[in-house]
Amino acid sequence: MSEAQGLCRDCFAAVPQGAERCPACKRPRLVFHPELHALTIAHLDCDAFYAAVEKRDNPELRDKPLIIGGGQRGVVSTCCYIARIRGVRSAMPMFKALAACPAAVVLKPDMAKYTRVGREVRALMRDMTPLVEPVSIDEAFLDLTGTERLHHASAAVSMARLAKRIEDEIGITISVGLSHNKFLAKIASDLDKPRGFAVIGREETLSFLAGKPVSLIWGVGKALEAKLARDGITRIAQLQKMEENDLIARYGSMGRRLWRLSRGEDFRHVETGHEAKSISAETTFMRDISDAAELDRILWPLCEKVSRRAKAANVSGSTVVLKLKTAGFKTRTRNQTLHDPTQLAEVIYRIASPMLAREATGTSFRLLGVGISGLSDGDIADPPDMLDPGAARRAAAERAMDRLREKFGEQSIGKGRGLRK
Repeated sequence: MSEAQGLCRDCFAAVPQGAERCPACKRPRLVFHPELHALTIAHLDCDAFYAAVEKRDNPELRDKPLIIGGGQRGVVSTCCYIARIRGVRSAMPMFKALAACPAAVVLKPDMAKYTRVGREVRALMRDMTPLVEPVSIDEAFLDLTGTERLHHASAAVSMARLAKRIEDEIGITISVGLSHNKFLAKIASDLDKPRGFAVIGREETLSFLAGKPVSLIWGVGKALEAKLARDGITRIAQLQKMEENDLIARYGSMGRRLWRLSRGEDFRHVETGHEAKSISAETTFMRDISDAAELDRILWPLCEKVSRRAKAANVSGSTVVLKLKTAGFKTRTRNQTLHDPTQLAEVIYRIASPMLAREATGTSFRLLGVGISGLSDGDIADPPDMLDPGAARRAAAERAMDRLREKFGEQSIGKGRGLRK
């Protein structure tokens, strides 16, 4: 490899090889790599996103372990790095998280707020390049090929500037992975969190991957990892030595992916057309519930939450989806397609409630969720229904309630079915 090129991540100055601090601003946050200014595919990942937003909004939480998640029987949505150091992990049952970190502050997720912040981050990404592919609310791929002339800087410098702008203007931190394809950019963004900036170049691709476990490859879950282990394959280097046809014969279409990704070959483009496929809300109960009436009372506020998110995003859904998880952790999913797409809580509830009644026949449930899928433009939602004259009145009443909530707060008005015993 040629001599590593250096960049200061704080002032964006070029830095000579071997420097420990930037000659211009005297700060130590430097990144070196021989291909630093030749790579153009980036993966941006917000650091502990939900927790970071909450700490930004409440400075008293800054130095405390923070968990975002449900109640005692819920799971951890995310947690800050202080909590991670003490053993807390995403998707960990809440009782285990609190056993590992009893001093943690626990907050319920505020998805409306996180969605707003996610959009702010995405807007800044699109200032860098129109080729932004959102992966989730807090991460995305960016293709900065050809932007050098526009920004008078390499993709590496542009991403360093973007990271600082997000930190200064939005108040959260991100980690950046830079490489020559999406697979490796995603891996790179996990190498140096938080506030990281890692690079995987073309020349080092095979050697970098060789020593890594096969679980690093997209699509290798626990079942396939176990199957590969039974065949004596635990490291990517072993896959690199195998023939493509042999892997296909043994593992089917997944064999082709194993062969290509083990060599760092990923020909997918950054696609800008990826949109959310569904909107949902769910809750995990403090105790198992089997009573149909109690479940139905819990269903209504979930329908309202889904409706608020759909209206905020100006989308509508053509299918209502009901989700239940039994006390034995068995998941049940039921859905019904509508004649016209909707974003109204009343319509979602009127479809989901009968589905719930058919399932609530004595089984104990620990989780209830509802959502809409088959998303389309919100402007075509809920057209007049000539067969249901009352539909227009219900829709007008709901939108009137929405206007009152915007003016006086979420708790200012509600329907009687939303009152709990």
